[in-house]
Amino acid sequence: MLSGILIITVSVALLGYWFRYSCLLLLRARAEALAAPVQLPDSRFGMEAIQEKLRGEAGLDALEVSLNRDYRVLTYLLEHAGGRDLNSIEDRLLILDYRVMRGWFRLTRVAAPRQAREALSEMALVLTVLVGKLNSPPGLSSEA
Repeated sequence: MLSGILIITVSVALLGYWFRYSCLLLLRARAEALAAPVQLPDSRFGMEAIQEKLRGEAGLDALEVSLNRDYRVLTYLLEHAGGRDLNSIEDRLLILDYRVMRGWFRLTRVAAPRQAREALSEMALVLTVLVGKLNSPPGLSSEA
């Protein structure tokens, strides 16, 4: 009984570690592939401005609202754009990472503002990578 609980606990911890490591590798590889500045398809996206504000002392809740709005608009565009979709395992991992970081932000925004800023920064990076996918020609894979 105790050994079963220990095995499950270790397995869940290793799965969490694999998930975080995979997401960070994907973000790093895709961000490097987007070495040129990303030309946003619409000036209403605010990921770059949010990353700049995160370096200052901006209100974190307003930045989260802006990121969540950009996330909803971007996922809608990607799902409804011809030839572009979010079906690859990498894209699904990044979307799940965005959601996990959103939850982490909500848990840490009061007690640990530095971790909350890092979560918002990673959320903005995920959106930047997805915008890069939107800007890539249809049918061209952006696999790293």
